[in-house]
Amino acid sequence: MPIAVAVAAIVVACHLLFGGSATLPHDEDAAAFRLIGDLRDWVDANRNASPIFLFLVNYVRLLAGGLNDAFALLLRELGWAGTMGLAGGIGWLAGGPRTAVTVLAGFCAFGVLGVWPESAETLALVLASVLLSLLLGLPLGVWAGRSVRLRRLLDPVLDVMQIMPTFAYLAPMVLFFQIGPAAAVVATTVYAIPPAIRITALAVERVSPSAVEASASLGATRWQTLRTVHLPLARATIALAVGQTVMMALSMVVIAALIAAPGLGSGIVTGLSRADVGLMLPSGLAVVALAVVLDRTVAACAVPGGRPRRAVLAAAVLALCGAAASLLLGTGFPPGWTLHLAGPVNDAVTWAKFSWYGVTDAIRNLVTEALLNPLQEVLTSSPWWLVAGVVLVVAWRRAGPRDAVVAVCCLLATAPLGLWRHTMETLTTVLTGTALTLAAGLALGVAAARSPRFSAVLRPLLDAAQTMPSFVYLLPALALFGASRFTAVLACVVYALPPVARLVQDGIGAVSPAAVEAARSCGSTEWQVLWKVRLPLARGAILLAANQGVVMTLAMVVVGGLVGGGGLGYDVVSGFARRADFGMGLAAGVATVLVGVTLDRITRGAAERPARKVPRWSPGKKRIS
Repeated sequence: MPIAVAVAAIVVACHLLFGGSATLPHDEDAAAFRLIGDLRDWVDANRNASPIFLFLVNYVRLLAGGLNDAFALLLRELGWAGTMGLAGGIGWLAGGPRTAVTVLAGFCAFGVLGVWPESAETLALVLASVLLSLLLGLPLGVWAGRSVRLRRLLDPVLDVMQIMPTFAYLAPMVLFFQIGPAAAVVATTVYAIPPAIRITALAVERVSPSAVEASASLGATRWQTLRTVHLPLARATIALAVGQTVMMALSMVVIAALIAAPGLGSGIVTGLSRADVGLMLPSGLAVVALAVVLDRTVAACAVPGGRPRRAVLAAAVLALCGAAASLLLGTGFPPGWTLHLAGPVNDAVTWAKFSWYGVTDAIRNLVTEALLNPLQEVLTSSPWWLVAGVVLVVAWRRAGPRDAVVAVCCLLATAPLGLWRHTMETLTTVLTGTALTLAAGLALGVAAARSPRFSAVLRPLLDAAQTMPSFVYLLPALALFGASRFTAVLACVVYALPPVARLVQDGIGAVSPAAVEAARSCGSTEWQVLWKVRLPLARGAILLAANQGVVMTLAMVVVGGLVGGGGLGYDVVSGFARRADFGMGLAAGVATVLVGVTLDRITRGAAERPARKVPRWSPGKKRIS
């Protein structure tokens, strides 16, 4: 503790003495921006001449675009009734009548909300992306699960891919695949592959060695062992990999609207640009409905056991009924069955803004003036070497020398990109959002771990929150608080809160009951038990929650650039909106990844590092370690 106080005093003194110097202001014409702009010009000029494009990139683009077009054509020809019948049949086959009803209700909601064509386009993008992700990811995952060497090679690549915010995937896709559905499919495929590889590798790796040895002892080849032992025993976990891939793909195809991907995302992006909640809401609700439908269907498929013959018959009847209804009613959803929500929703938003203005404005100003502005002023006015020194000391103490060096190098790499100041602005939002998320996550996680009744109420809310794509979180924040940095912070908190609360709850719930009873038997109050026993013993889970909070907050901060979040998020969005800013946008995506690696190294390193032994003192005796 005295060392920490001394270091803090030195940092404060350096800031007071050298504040305002060596601050690296933002450069609108940085050399990195021009270099990336020149690269784009070269790509545009050689797209139909370079062998890289002629024999690789263009074929990948044609494959991705053709697959999306095939799914879109199928859904368009089936029409709304045919698609509902086929989807309901698949749901019945996967999980019985309850899943079929959920699927039918979700698909019906697309039409009632007035976004059936857009929903079909989004579904086509998801199906094309998930198919490609699984075709590439599942075999790699199986291989990695059986090869330690391959897993070690893939781990750092997958780490970076999972840290990268969704926006960071878009600029390279535009550079090589241009805008449109093909680029959206490729970007979504790359974004959704990591969970498919990682969870499949984990599933194969955890298969009982005795089962594998028994198969080998019977003379089975490696392929036979894989087909008859590894895959059947890992089926449930592989289904989880499929579910996570689907959710990741759905989240990405909505954001891909920024690169002219068709579907529900275009309505959300247009509504955000106009601050029109009524325009966004139908698309946002449809995205949530599609997420629930896909999640329930994939989860039902993971349940082991064969499907009874009557389930197959019911599925076939539903599909045939849907096809017949499509022939009779046409492919377009009946206009008379559609709800028009824009007007009433905008009226309600206007009423809420005026009625709750005092409360919402006070909250926004309090967080902005008490947290955001002071922290941003400190970070942007501090010398770059002081910020790097603080990161080095914190990372070294929390995560060790290796992670500290990586963290500092990644942070300093944003300076040559000409984005140091905007990096500090983004870091301000991330730190503020993470602090608020951890505070709320600790409170909810502790309460859920100590109260089964509260946990039962909280669980469905967290399930729903984890199912929603990131764009959806901007809707309530924008409706109540308008476009501002606080809106981006609030969306970050709501987006990152579910995994943080769950990890804290699991960590607190896993604390040994014997340790808790021992503390109570010594006369400790419930508060003392929590502070002295539960939280210290759940340290690993809490640090892992902090790591997940940082990564998810950073991902949402970039999306927050659409609603006035500023910083690197604004640069990325500007890079898509204006060709002249493409270099800055791509560089900002790289800088965002560097910030993510920096924070991930600190928080994950602290979570993986064993807790230090705390010295204890006994009255009248020597120090005991």
